[in-house]
Amino acid sequence: MTINNKNINNVFYIFVIAHLIFWTLIPSLTNNNLPLDTIEALAWGSNLDWGFNKHPPMSAFITEIIFLIFGSQDWVYYLLSQIFVIISFYYVFKLSYEIINNNFLALISVLLIESIYFYNFTTPEFNVNVCQLPFWTLTVYYSWKIYNEKNIKFWDCFLVGLFAAFGFLSKYLFIYLLVSIELLFIYLIFFRKEKKFDFKYLITLEVFLVALVPHIIWLNNNEFITITYGLARTGLEQSSFLDHFKYPLIFVLKQIGILIPFLFLNWLLVKKVKIRLNFKDKKLLFLLTINILPIFFMFLTSLFIGSKIRTMWMTPFYLFFGTLFVYLLQTQINFKRLKRFMIGFVCFFFLSPMLYAYISISKDNKRTDYPGKEIALKTQYAWDQQFSTTIEVVLGNEWNAGNLSYHLKSRPVWEGVVKREKLDQLKDYMCLDNVCVGSR
Repeated sequence: MTINNKNINNVFYIFVIAHLIFWTLIPSLTNNNLPLDTIEALAWGSNLDWGFNKHPPMSAFITEIIFLIFGSQDWVYYLLSQIFVIISFYYVFKLSYEIINNNFLALISVLLIESIYFYNFTTPEFNVNVCQLPFWTLTVYYSWKIYNEKNIKFWDCFLVGLFAAFGFLSKYLFIYLLVSIELLFIYLIFFRKEKKFDFKYLITLEVFLVALVPHIIWLNNNEFITITYGLARTGLEQSSFLDHFKYPLIFVLKQIGILIPFLFLNWLLVKKVKIRLNFKDKKLLFLLTINILPIFFMFLTSLFIGSKIRTMWMTPFYLFFGTLFVYLLQTQINFKRLKRFMIGFVCFFFLSPMLYAYISISKDNKRTDYPGKEIALKTQYAWDQQFSTTIEVVLGNEWNAGNLSYHLKSRPVWEGVVKREKLDQLKDYMCLDNVCVGSR
């Protein structure tokens, strides 16, 4: 199919459908078990609450809804993950068109980010990082509406607050985007005075806070355990003076490494790179805010507190990088090099799932090789030999106990680690390899 203005939308939909099919089908065929984070979310979902020891509740809510509809069918959770990805791609495409005002360049903006590791190889694992993706793009898109339009609409403000809350309830790092956007509006209203303060802005804050109330109450009742866990993951307690320099440097090098395929595709499309930054350009200012500022704040976090920044934490941060680069380089794009670009894109597009399939098939010591179904069958058989009741409760870590909760037909509720007092509350129970199952 020749790419022209009449069929750009069709090309985009063919692309996202192909992405969805490949990245749903390949892990479904090559993995024996769901990945760790997906099982973890399903374990939490079996015992829904307004928060959990590691993360806020959104990923658990979503996986539990899917489980109630489809049950323990692995392919559904790979599909779920890709649906979240292509929703994100759609809003990147939509915003790119509104900013660049060119359908073809909007398509290029999305094709470019397909080369970024976070939006291909890591997507089969539905987790808190993937869960953020559509909420990140939706928050940005409706923030753009408020930013760009003279007459602020109630529903735009409402939707920003709602999607921002959903993103924050997916993972707290969503706050880096929210702070960046908030600073942009403060700058425009109080310093450059290009926008007037409108009380409709408060709708965003009100909706955001109201949506968070149940989780905030849960946090207070559980000694802010989720925040404590997040801080522990940074290695902050063990940090030394050198860490304030080492970890920021590692962070920068990792980001460069992640972007190499993306930069290569840009190089295929642009012969000479000449970037001129005009900070009076309203569109550029918005793109810099949503792309560069959150990453800069993450860098500052590592610099000032000497903490590790784990690579996967950056998953949503690059969603609009294609839009930014295309906007900056749009006058330098050489359409004679389009064929080279498309060859490079197609190579990356097929190489990534092929590599995933190869690793999945050739290596047999991964989490996705765990014999979850077999262990569940053996557990059920051993239970039936001793008891006539149904397995209703499973105790243990999220991985081993979570797999039993997912694979057992009775869908027992995961109730955390094994403790004597919990076992005493059960009518019948049986323990195998640090995992206990029981009935009330």
